[in-house]
Amino acid sequence: MNDGSASAHEHGAHLDELDTSRPIWDQFFMVAPLVLVGTREADGGDDLAPKHMVTPMGWQNYFGFVCTPRHGTYQNIKRDGVFAVTYPKPSQWLETSLTASPRCEDDTKPQLGLVHTYRSPKVDCPVVADGYLYLECEFDRFVDGFGVNSLIVGKIVAARIDPAYLRAAARDDQDLIHDAPILTYVSPGRFAEISNTLAFPIPKGMKK
Repeated sequence: MNDGSASAHEHGAHLDELDTSRPIWDQFFMVAPLVLVGTREADGGDDLAPKHMVTPMGWQNYFGFVCTPRHGTYQNIKRDGVFAVTYPKPSQWLETSLTASPRCEDDTKPQLGLVHTYRSPKVDCPVVADGYLYLECEFDRFVDGFGVNSLIVGKIVAARIDPAYLRAAARDDQDLIHDAPILTYVSPGRFAEISNTLAFPIPKGMKK
């Protein structure tokens, strides 16, 4: 008798198995945010690094991103206890790419000279001019042990936004996103401009 159910094997018969003995993330595409994390170097200079493994940490004002202790970003935050975040606009894809340039033998990033930056007002960390959202964070905690990677969590102590990107009751969300598109990283190695979205059908009564 067939009761309409199917085994897990039958449901997955059309799927390809991924080899989990190695990282799976480069074998398919995923949509992710794209931000620039700004910190201060030990000599007082600026450091900027693009990050896409980023997320709000719960419903409150906490922000987290994945890094590694081998990078200057991690060590700068460990030393100074602060960092700033720039959300770049789609027109800033080239500037965002330049911040990923490798360091020279003297440990500097001369390409950063091509990026228009200034220091954030509260935590005094570099941000990129003309972004649409800026977060200033005080270090909260490291969560180490994800292979060679760590999660860095900061508490947001100041935030500023381009008014064109600010949601308002009198403005339709789709119109806002159409007029103020969002730069998105399509991992691995691609980017997109989001300007068309649809309202998600959230069930009535659903709560955070």
